[in-house]
Amino acid sequence: MFSGPIHNLLTVSKNRELYSHIPLIPFLSLYFLFIDREAIFSEVKWGYFKALPLIIAALYVYWTGKSLHGQVEQSDYFSLMMSGVFLWILGGFFLVFGLFSLKRAAFPLLFLAFIIPIPTLLLDPFVRFLQVGSAEFAHGIFKVTGVPFHREGMFFSLPGLTIEVAEQCSGIRSSIALFITAIMGGKLFLERGWSRTTLALSIFPITIFKNALRIVMLALLGAYVDERFITASWLHSSGGIPFFVVGLLFLTPVVLALRKAERKKGKTGYS
Repeated sequence: MFSGPIHNLLTVSKNRELYSHIPLIPFLSLYFLFIDREAIFSEVKWGYFKALPLIIAALYVYWTGKSLHGQVEQSDYFSLMMSGVFLWILGGFFLVFGLFSLKRAAFPLLFLAFIIPIPTLLLDPFVRFLQVGSAEFAHGIFKVTGVPFHREGMFFSLPGLTIEVAEQCSGIRSSIALFITAIMGGKLFLERGWSRTTLALSIFPITIFKNALRIVMLALLGAYVDERFITASWLHSSGGIPFFVVGLLFLTPVVLALRKAERKKGKTGYS
């Protein structure tokens, strides 16, 4: 039933950076399902009628998406159809393995929500938030460096060069990747809900700061070394990967601090 939309999404994901993570998500979900398989499948029962609401919801989303095909933006269409896939998997798992297994498999099953592309209604304001935040952080870093500059909105003027912090500079792709990494890191390295939530939320300041570092570095290289660092360099067009590594480096001390805080609370008897 969903094979057509899934195939189309996988085809588009080869050329759309915002979808590039989606093909990996089912494999990661299966990994987490596998490592907890003994606990998840220790008490298997049929879900029968209790699973029907999820299955009916999946069918409703499917028919809604099918009726709106061509009338909404492609990203919103894929969001609808993959939401249907997500609900269908939850309902099918509930039906076959029962409520006990569904609860025990909550993390790997909910992790599958990352197969759903972000709808435009949520994506646009989030991109704007990252764009504005990156510009503000870049402004602060420019001031710390002492480089002469002038700012008007999203434009920064340096000696012989003017750059714009455009939507492409928001770092939305690396933000999604870092957020997914933080969710996995919380599952693997942390035990408490509060610490896992803190780790996931820490992604936003980390992402904005690393974006600002990239903007400032490219601007300084373009102004004082070679303008081609802005106009035609690999660092500008595809430099997200090394700066993603920078984001991971910033994330590491957060994980270590949260693990230490968990141990401290465990010794004092707090949950």
